[in-house]
Amino acid sequence: MKKGDLGIDLGTASLLVFQKGKGIVIDEPSVIAVEAKTGKIIAIGSDAKEMIGKTPKDIKAVRPIRDGVIADYQIIEQALKDLVKRTRTKFSFSRPAVVVGVPAKVTSVERRAVIEATTAAGASKVYLVLEPIAAAIGAGLHIFDSVGNMVVDIGGGTSDIAVISLGGIVVSRSLRTAGDAMDDAIIKFVKRKYKFLIGSSTAEDVKNKIGKAFPTLETFELEVRGRDALNGLPGNIRITSDDVHEAISQILQEIVLNLRQILEDTPPEIAADIMDTGVVLTGGGSLIRGLPDLIIQETGIKTVVAEDPRTCVVKGIGELLDCDKHLHRVAINHSK
Repeated sequence: MKKGDLGIDLGTASLLVFQKGKGIVIDEPSVIAVEAKTGKIIAIGSDAKEMIGKTPKDIKAVRPIRDGVIADYQIIEQALKDLVKRTRTKFSFSRPAVVVGVPAKVTSVERRAVIEATTAAGASKVYLVLEPIAAAIGAGLHIFDSVGNMVVDIGGGTSDIAVISLGGIVVSRSLRTAGDAMDDAIIKFVKRKYKFLIGSSTAEDVKNKIGKAFPTLETFELEVRGRDALNGLPGNIRITSDDVHEAISQILQEIVLNLRQILEDTPPEIAADIMDTGVVLTGGGSLIRGLPDLIIQETGIKTVVAEDPRTCVVKGIGELLDCDKHLHRVAINHSK
């Protein structure tokens, strides 16, 4: 791979771009504002996210990535063109090769959509890498050794649970239960308990600031704005971290249950390795307070959150840009 080649994490919650020789050059929310009639992009990232729930009828703010895969091909193609263009300089003459992270259980149709959209955006060559593999590399795990590692990557749309050894996935599951599902659960809980309506951005803010996985952890409060469901008037209420725990506990339990089932399906020798190496959590959803303690309680296996878990996937892709041998070993669309 050459200087200027790109690694992209097309996350449901965030769009991150790593440029060889520079590091992470783009980190934006996965939200795009477009004109309703023409489909022309008006804003990408933070500017577009500010518009969610506030746009007039002729503009819509959309999330083109749903459950970790492309939900709106035309919009994501335009967005990728914009992202690639932002990384180019006036002295850039060659088209970059691009490595893109995809969920563990990506289908052949979804793979093709990513390759076609990235090629149309200006890539000279496209490599696809499974997100759990990239996340494990970005978390500093030695996945090419003959030692079993376990990574749980909790993103916005998907939670990928994978056991990895010798550069490959031994056993894995990809759940459509992750950060967005937690946000939806918080919205429904607040409506049911307080008869109060909040939007997805507010729910995400609540989750990130006061969410907790353990009921015994210290309780915090957060004042939020929204609308009274009974009289339709705007107002404020205070939500507690106990509320958030009650809202998301079923989702967290589903992730833990699948983690236990993955361990049961893991070959004994590799399971023994994981008892030593532990479980590593990546992705923005892993930042819920007390989540490692919940997993330790349910499995008895030491669990840690990776450093800067939000960026593990794109950092792992960045490391692959520096090693063609490892990239060719893990790319799922490259003939070994």
